[in-house]
Amino acid sequence: MASASVDHMISVTVFLAAILLFSNIFSQTIQTAVIYQQHRSTATKCSDILDSLLLNPGTPPYWALRNLNPSTFGLQDPEFTQYQLSPFALMRLMPTTDNPVYYPQLNTTYSNITLGFGQSLFVPYNKLVNYSTASKLLGLNNTYGFSLTLTPLVSVNIAEVEPEKPGQLKLRIHVTGSGFPLAGAAVNYCFFMINGRGRGSYPTYSIKYNITFADAAGIAYLVFDDFDRSASFLFMAYAHLGGLTGIGYYNNVTYRESFVVPFVSNFETGEVILAHSWDVHAGDNPAEIAFNATFVLLSEDYAFREMPLNNVTGRVVGKLNYGQDPKHAYANLTISTKSSGVLIVTYSKSQRENGAVIMPWGISSLAFPVTFGGDSTNQEWVATDIRQVTVNGIAYQAKFSLWSLEGSQVIGL
Repeated sequence: MASASVDHMISVTVFLAAILLFSNIFSQTIQTAVIYQQHRSTATKCSDILDSLLLNPGTPPYWALRNLNPSTFGLQDPEFTQYQLSPFALMRLMPTTDNPVYYPQLNTTYSNITLGFGQSLFVPYNKLVNYSTASKLLGLNNTYGFSLTLTPLVSVNIAEVEPEKPGQLKLRIHVTGSGFPLAGAAVNYCFFMINGRGRGSYPTYSIKYNITFADAAGIAYLVFDDFDRSASFLFMAYAHLGGLTGIGYYNNVTYRESFVVPFVSNFETGEVILAHSWDVHAGDNPAEIAFNATFVLLSEDYAFREMPLNNVTGRVVGKLNYGQDPKHAYANLTISTKSSGVLIVTYSKSQRENGAVIMPWGISSLAFPVTFGGDSTNQEWVATDIRQVTVNGIAYQAKFSLWSLEGSQVIGL
């Protein structure tokens, strides 16, 4: 009897142990299947939201250019279809990584996208759509996090190279796509040669427009004769081939202690504020500077075209004196077009101390990248999807990432 009881107890113990073991295995399998289904649902939602963002302009359709806050969120250009985005809606997205700039003359804080000296975009904070607002408009608040990045597909790298003889400026233009050269690409360029100013006058400049073609390696060389290599100049180039378009620019300045800082002020009226750099970034030895501003856009035939500023034909000149005299503390400009382009402001302190700064009117006109949304660094699982888009003709890759804020993991018994 005792032996039978022991055998019975051992059998029951083994049976219960087997049940617990298989329950644990089945539980993990079921949880894994549930998590797989959650991930699959997140991936599907990621694609759906990305298409929703890129294939609708939001409400109202022209919210980006009318200083309005959208009631539904979308980035499509309202004048086009398919994956064509509004360059102005992208300007109004608060950057993920932002080093804000405060301008005391107007008591205003601006978001800051700066790619190098004289290549910047400053937009007032009260004109921006932030991450939390976008999450609410997309119906993701407290359930999902997201991030959106737009990266130019075509790179146009410009550099000075050693000229063949004195008195020359030689530039190398290298055009590449996504990991490959754009062999035979057409390159339309715009060359600003900046002159200084005499006492009491304004800086002047001359412009050359032309076209060249890249070789089989995607490289083109340009040589400008009778050029003073110590002078300031600005060079912009649009490269295009087979529907792919990109832009590059090169800025050489002889004076950086005082310069012009352009701020976007009003999207609807096209107003831009030109500030003195000392009032924004401070620095040493502030000086009065004179400026000469123009606005250029890229036409449908890839030619550069100058457009009016302040509703008048021609260029706009003025002076800035770092806030000492309220009359010249800053200047107002009005861009007289709803098309995207590039604001170019040459400045000078003297004949030999001058330079130029540029600002995109529409994010794509200088191929500025876009980063918007949250940080996915510490997330357990992130769904990602991409689309190829155009922004006013410039080719970009849009990458959208989505993750659950609820979290999930397999737990053993």
